[in-house]
Amino acid sequence: MWSWDTARDGLPAVLQGFGLTLTATALGSVLALLLGLAVALLLRARTRWITLPVAAATGFIRSTPLLVQLFAVWVLVPGGDALTLGTAVLGVHYAAYTAQVYRAGIDSVPRGQWEACVALSLPRRRVWRAVVIPQAVRNVLPSLGNYVISMFKETPYLAVIAVPEMVHRANEYGSTHFAYLEAYTTAAVVFLLASCPTALLMRRLEKRLAH
Repeated sequence: MWSWDTARDGLPAVLQGFGLTLTATALGSVLALLLGLAVALLLRARTRWITLPVAAATGFIRSTPLLVQLFAVWVLVPGGDALTLGTAVLGVHYAAYTAQVYRAGIDSVPRGQWEACVALSLPRRRVWRAVVIPQAVRNVLPSLGNYVISMFKETPYLAVIAVPEMVHRANEYGSTHFAYLEAYTTAAVVFLLASCPTALLMRRLEKRLAH
């Protein structure tokens, strides 16, 4: 039976885990966005010795479940810090997806922009830094934001390698006080309150960029 008192008493533990959930999401997102951009650029390299291994690696990552990747890294790096390993796995996993988003954004840059840069004899590095990448990122910003939200919702997987994020804390409180219903419901409500406003913000941003 539901108990409001039990739910209230368990809220501090859940919020403590929520802080770690936000930390993992923030650090993982930075890694995913930066590494994804690097991968997207490598996939456009002119030599197959670069593009083939990078494409194979990203394909492998996208074809295997995040949970399996977490277990694999946890086993291969014994004694490593759980939060560091979990955040790294999240970042690399989502980098394989954001790379494809960046590629779509780069392809969406009008061909006239490229031709104008060639006509002006701009250095290739400046073309990418000042012309292509800013436009590409602007075009795919909502999609990148959606992946950040997805990462936030998948942080409970970190519990399998003993990262004390929000669901892990809820499980601990539930097992200690025999109150799983209140603990998990509280965690679910916190997830909902955090993710829904962000999703609405991404939707508004997408509509604004579409005009």
